[in-house]
Amino acid sequence: MANQRPFKPRPQISGNNQNQANRSNGPRRPEKENPHRINNEITAPTVRVVGDNVEPNLVLPIRDAIKLADEMELDLIEISPKAEPPVCRIADYQKFLYQQKRKAKEIKAKQAKVVIKEIRFGPQTDEHDYNFKLKHATNFLKEGAKVKAYVFFRGRSIVFKEQGEILLLRFATDLEEVAKVEVMPTLEGKKMNMILAPKGKK
Repeated sequence: MANQRPFKPRPQISGNNQNQANRSNGPRRPEKENPHRINNEITAPTVRVVGDNVEPNLVLPIRDAIKLADEMELDLIEISPKAEPPVCRIADYQKFLYQQKRKAKEIKAKQAKVVIKEIRFGPQTDEHDYNFKLKHATNFLKEGAKVKAYVFFRGRSIVFKEQGEILLLRFATDLEEVAKVEVMPTLEGKKMNMILAPKGKK
């Protein structure tokens, strides 16, 4: 067709020596600033192309894939280099990097929000106090927090360590509908600790 324009590879955006890197016989950069290969950096002869406005299961020779990205005024980004064939996304690379960083921050923030609430017992806790603490632990676990239950032994009360273990195991049993034991009762100095984690929703 008369209006067809000659193929023009999309310029790279990952460094000052980009022109040299794009030459077929030129030296390759020993290191790259970007975590993905893009456009002419992609070495696979054939790739699977994904992205907005891209037909499903589209497999193209790399030259045609780069040309398609260029026609859409976007970049071809290798996102799964070990797939067969490698998977490449057509997108704006700077926008793609921003979205990846934002997702990583969100995941890190969720992981950092793990809260551990402490419940303290004496080796001879009475029934009223036990039930009060059981109720609190239930609420903590339902809110997604972990519970560190421990028995603190003062002075000679260490002779009641078996009583303390029995108390913690009873506590775990009473909470079995909402919690699982992550760390069994363990004596550390004057404390016997047990950690409970909330059960996942089924």
